[in-house]
Amino acid sequence: MNRPTISDLAKAAGVSVSTVNRILAGAGNVRDTTIQRVQEAAENIGFYGVESINQQLRSTLPGIRLGFLLQQGNRELYQIFGRAIVTACRARRDAIVEPDVEFVDVLTPDNISSRLTALAERCNAVAIIAADHPLIGQTIRSLHERGKPVVAYITDQSAPERAGYVGADNWKLGRTAGFLIAQTTKNAGRVAVFNGNHRYQCQDVADASFRSYMREHAPHLHVDESRATHEESDVAYQMVTELLQDSDEDLRGIFIVGGGISGVLRALRETAPERRAKIQVVCRDMGPEIRRGLSERLITAALCHPIGPISNLLVQSMLDSLSQQGSGTTTQYVLPFEIITPENL
Repeated sequence: MNRPTISDLAKAAGVSVSTVNRILAGAGNVRDTTIQRVQEAAENIGFYGVESINQQLRSTLPGIRLGFLLQQGNRELYQIFGRAIVTACRARRDAIVEPDVEFVDVLTPDNISSRLTALAERCNAVAIIAADHPLIGQTIRSLHERGKPVVAYITDQSAPERAGYVGADNWKLGRTAGFLIAQTTKNAGRVAVFNGNHRYQCQDVADASFRSYMREHAPHLHVDESRATHEESDVAYQMVTELLQDSDEDLRGIFIVGGGISGVLRALRETAPERRAKIQVVCRDMGPEIRRGLSERLITAALCHPIGPISNLLVQSMLDSLSQQGSGTTTQYVLPFEIITPENL
């Protein structure tokens, strides 16, 4: 099969041969939108000079630096988020987007606020995963006044000056978790709820809606007061161990709204198989430990953000916030979550 020619590329892109020649020659008198159309056509037909067109397109596109303040770099889940964000930035065709991804291990509000301020100094816009706190809200307000949009990611912020929110519908997520545990648990008993931190809006909303569903549809199950793991697996391990010792075998379910899943699974692995088979576990998002727990059937279901789509939407929302500065609007971008079970893993 003959390789595509310049004439083939011109026809595929709907432009003249002379326009393609000017692009390949690096002429500066071709519109950005035309170069982009020719570049897309070149990729579609396998044109040999696609890299030259890519370079020409990159030379005409604006350069934008986006900052992403994620949490706990030692957790594989946030590493997965970070890698997906970098991929989403590199995939942009309408701008040269340089990702600046940072991880915060000390989750105190003052540390997160100072790190967010420093990140914004070198970026055009920033995204943040953090508990909702007045000090962080004040930092978002300050950055807004300086023309630095802040987008809340995964968990929302109450600061009205935030530029937007990108994440799941946490009310639906919590009720779905309730449905899954109620439908797989027929005997009366208790259900434990583990939060990472009560200030994470995503966790608090999911916790509330979970209880709403259980009150309405599962009166045979008593939902305990929420326990905070502070995102620490050792804390979660100790909590589950104590629950198994004190529950007189009436523990029927665990809803893990926040972190600590590896500690929960460690405690369950130390439990007799016949007992742990009676405990339904629902958690959030997907990492290697959760994948292992699903494959061992220790986890009933994981309710997950779609990593690729939500990363693309996050980058898009940040670019939108830069083009809409001064509009005073806060944009909500809500994606459906995925339900992963041992059977569709």
